[in-house]
Amino acid sequence: MSHHHDNENNFRLHTPAFDSLNKRLDRRNFLTKTSLGIGALALGSLLGKNGASGKIASSATASNAAIDDVISALPHFAPKAKRVIYLFMSGGPSQIETFDYKPALVERYGQDLPGSVRQGQRLTAMSANQSKFPMVPSRYKFNQHGKNGTWVSELLPHTAKVIDELCIIKSLHTEHINHDPAITFFQTGNQLPGRPSIGSWLSYGLGTDNQNLPSFIVLVSKNAPKDQPLYTRLWGNGFLPSEYQGVEFRAGKDPVLYLNNPDGYDGTDRDEMLDYLTRLNKLQNSAYGDPEVDARIAQYEMAYRMQTSVPDVMSVVDEPDEVFDLYGPDSRDPGTYAANCLLARKLLEKDVKFVQLYHQGWDHHGGLPAGMENQCRQTDQSTAALITDLKRRGLLEDTLVIWGGEFGRTVYSQGQLTPTNYGRDHHPRCFTMWMAGAGVKAGFSYGETDEFSYNIVKDPVHVHDFQATLLHLMGVDHERLTYKFQGRRFRLTDTHGNVVKDILT
Repeated sequence: MSHHHDNENNFRLHTPAFDSLNKRLDRRNFLTKTSLGIGALALGSLLGKNGASGKIASSATASNAAIDDVISALPHFAPKAKRVIYLFMSGGPSQIETFDYKPALVERYGQDLPGSVRQGQRLTAMSANQSKFPMVPSRYKFNQHGKNGTWVSELLPHTAKVIDELCIIKSLHTEHINHDPAITFFQTGNQLPGRPSIGSWLSYGLGTDNQNLPSFIVLVSKNAPKDQPLYTRLWGNGFLPSEYQGVEFRAGKDPVLYLNNPDGYDGTDRDEMLDYLTRLNKLQNSAYGDPEVDARIAQYEMAYRMQTSVPDVMSVVDEPDEVFDLYGPDSRDPGTYAANCLLARKLLEKDVKFVQLYHQGWDHHGGLPAGMENQCRQTDQSTAALITDLKRRGLLEDTLVIWGGEFGRTVYSQGQLTPTNYGRDHHPRCFTMWMAGAGVKAGFSYGETDEFSYNIVKDPVHVHDFQATLLHLMGVDHERLTYKFQGRRFRLTDTHGNVVKDILT
């Protein structure tokens, strides 16, 4: 932004309303301002200079000295990953049709799942009234791939080709059996809305490496079935300053809403307007000491810079045909999952720290074969292409890629079972995810389930363990990245979570 020669004092002389505002500081505001200042100085003297060599989170919110000192201690140790792409398969993909091969189920087709296996598990409303729970094996063939002979479904032929890059975790589990609490829990560490998302925590703690783009960007597939809703709070900032929320990039001429200049404005007008708006916000902040005003200033400044950076990063005119062939035909259609995978790679090249893709449509209570075939057709090639593309560009070695949903699916069929059609209900007791890239073992499988893919028999990994491990790979101790809100210090993993050290390099 340009800076005009009018100084702030001259500006204030022409704004009597703000002069009056400054004079009307009541006792509460005075104590708030002065106590914050004294408290920051006191905490700063206690903290001293320890750990001050780390990166300070970017933004105007860094005005509070105490927050500066705490954040400057990050990263807590050398990170393995500098950036993350999280491919979230919303709805809960079936582990039985993808990675958790259970050949013994073939002989149990149609048999009732033994009560000793189900152990009185809480069921969803969709299958709670069933009198029988007929088991159904996957109708898809599995084959061994890679150096370690990893079993992969025929639905994922492209993923099978990059299997030696993946660290497959078959023993994820969660407490939540319905979509909204389960996905909220995965993204924020709590089933109730209002907590910061993973990307927001990382943005707050580690700052940004690119001043012209948000550090946390979200992409939602336009070509996915909308079987379950997605809420913007899933990438929200919760109680963190609002500048740390995820920014959704959309398909179309306006990738970010309200970013373009209104009709009748040119660049000079916009620059001047934002300059004066910044002055007004600074006056308000000096009067009330509200840190959210700093966040507002930072967001306006970022939006101004994004007016040139976003069109640049969204353009794919320089991508050769070979790249589109790699990601698949959908990659030429902006907003599709394939196009978003390609865009995610471009964002990483611009030093965006956390990119999250959401692809809905994995909630297969009925018509699972047709549904799974469609979902895998839309995502398999471009997911594998992303791994291949990152590796050949030298980005995979310091990028963490994650794939998975909020829970798995049951071994028994929900509703009517036929030889060619079946469905599976939600299953929180065990499901599969994978990671690839920086800091995790490649060509490695971790955790085991029983012969029914119903219970975990070895190396369970809770959602909080997954979150703790993700933060660890980014150089963050999950127990130390906290934020005080309403008198309590919160963290992503709440009071739980252990780093899964066995999957780390």
